[in-house]
Amino acid sequence: MSETLVSQLTDPFRVGLIFFMFLTALRTRDTVGLAVPLVLGVVFVAVLLPMTTGANTALGRDAPMWAIGFGIFSNAIILGTVAAGWAIWIKQRG
Repeated sequence: MSETLVSQLTDPFRVGLIFFMFLTALRTRDTVGLAVPLVLGVVFVAVLLPMTTGANTALGRDAPMWAIGFGIFSNAIILGTVAAGWAIWIKQRG
């Protein structure tokens, strides 16, 4: 199970989706806010990737649910890292 989490955390496609979702949320935060789009994006990416790829088939019959659960957790970690990097960037600039 830890292999699943590590593979999700190091998946460049997942990291790219979360990164660009964060940038898009920053651009539209005046209109739709910031928290709701980010939470929905984390869940969307966590559901999208296991359902469209053959990833995590080694987990058995409940593989999609485990992959989605781990995906939400790993996406939150990635998003937290991106948000922390953005906060540091803004603090250093201003």
